[in-house]
Amino acid sequence: MSQAITLARPYARALFLIAKESGQFPAFSEALGFSARAAAEPAVQALFGDPRVAAGTLQELLTHPAAPAAFGPFLATLAENGRLALLPEVSALFEQLRAESERVVKATITSATELSDAELQNIVQALKKRFGREVAVQTAVDAGLIGGAVIDAGDVVIDGSLRSKLARLNASLAH
Repeated sequence: MSQAITLARPYARALFLIAKESGQFPAFSEALGFSARAAAEPAVQALFGDPRVAAGTLQELLTHPAAPAAFGPFLATLAENGRLALLPEVSALFEQLRAESERVVKATITSATELSDAELQNIVQALKKRFGREVAVQTAVDAGLIGGAVIDAGDVVIDGSLRSKLARLNASLAH
C-alpha cells in the first residue's frame, strides 16, 4: 500500500496543480472520484494489464462524461505509464492536497445514535475552534459504541465513546 501511495503522489500533485491553475477543483474532484471508483471495481481491475485491451479503451471507460478538458491527457499519461490502477490512491492524495489548500479539515463523526442538528453543529463549532479551519463532516452511526462518539479528523482521533471508556476502566481494574 505504501508503495502505491509513493507512486501515486507525483500524479496527484500534478493534477492538483492543473486544477489549481484552472480554478476547477470541484470538476476535477468529481472526475477523479468517478475514475477512482471505476478503477476500484474488480471487473475493471481485471482489464488492467490485459494486452487485448487498448490503453485508449481503458481511458474512455474511466473518463467522467463531464470531465474538464485537461483531465483526458492526465488519464492518458496514467494509461501510457501503466498506472491506471493507482487512481484510488491518486484521488485520495488529490483530495488531501485540495483540503489543505482550501484550509478544510475533513472529519468523520461516528456516534452510537443519530446526532441531532444542534449536537452536530456544536461538535463542528468545537472542531473549527480546535483546528482553526473550516470543517467538512461526514456522519456515521455505530450502535456498538454504546454511547458517545468517535471523531476521526485525519491525524487526530478523539474517542469519546462509552465502549472505549469501559475498555479503559476494565484495563485499569485488571492491573
